Amino acid sequence: MTHYTSDALPGGTVDAVVIGGGAAGLNGALMLARSRRSVVVIDSGTPRNAPAEAMHGFIVLDGTPPSEILRRGREQVRQYGGHVVFGEVASAEPTTPSADGDPRFTLTLADGRSVTARRVLVATGLRDVLPDVPGLAEHWGHSVVHCPYCHGWEVRDEPIGVLATSPASVHHALLFRQLTEDLTYFTHGTRLDEDTRARFTARGIRIVDTPVQEVVDDEDGALAGVRLTDGRTVARRVLAVATRMQARTDGLDGLKLPMEDLPDDMGRRFASGMAGSTEVPGVWVAGNATDLTAQVGASAAAGALSGAHINAHLATADTDAALTAAQGEAPAS
Repeated sequence: MTHYTSDALPGGTVDAVVIGGGAAGLNGALMLARSRRSVVVIDSGTPRNAPAEAMHGFIVLDGTPPSEILRRGREQVRQYGGHVVFGEVASAEPTTPSADGDPRFTLTLADGRSVTARRVLVATGLRDVLPDVPGLAEHWGHSVVHCPYCHGWEVRDEPIGVLATSPASVHHALLFRQLTEDLTYFTHGTRLDEDTRARFTARGIRIVDTPVQEVVDDEDGALAGVRLTDGRTVARRVLAVATRMQARTDGLDGLKLPMEDLPDDMGRRFASGMAGSTEVPGVWVAGNATDLTAQVGASAAAGALSGAHINAHLATADTDAALTAAQGEAPAS
């Protein structure tokens, strides 16, 4: 984990803890902090887009390094009184509610520190699971890419290969074909029906059915192509791979959040409803942890919506508690 300046955990019970310091988590925290809520962001310091040199597809911030966006986001959360704490969540679970029934949660970090919160926003993001092909992971985020909108312009006109992982790879190939005239589709053990083969041929997409054995580099360490199991090498400068996307769940078992699988083995996510609400009272989820295909802009927007929703629920709970207290103090008639 990269080390940054970390705030101290505040004592007492805070209004909200945000687990995850990416776009969704920081924007959720920003909305809460600007509403004068006490909020703590727990950031593992391992964002999904760390290997990328720049973030794309988000107006105004297009081309900005991911690390710079996160740095500025942390500063803005802190500007409104929020806390950003770097660490790994070891456990998170509901504890005894307040006397008026308001939820409470205790989160314990790997180093033993803990914090109690009234509400929790899970914005842990996801992990990209790559195919087990030697040499592939070393180029992840550079010459091995997954999103045509995040990286496509930067690899335009290059000889691109699509390494199939599931039926979703077919659509993946059509999107990357928009970016280059030189596209090869490696079926790699997946099924490709005759209709799709005809469509690929019509678009000038070469099809290779022999499985890929390994990724090969040139003498400078740059991706040069793939070696097939029959010994042939197909020259490529870029490989596009539809990864299997897994929501990050480390330390969250105690919350008992429902999860669901996506079709075609695309991944597994936290189930959520309106504004990221979940079946667990007091817990919301936002960003890639529940929307596996969301880019930075969509994740940030989802975090903002969840933060506003949490604040609204807290406002109602505060009013209910005040009314109960006022009625308890009123003289009996």
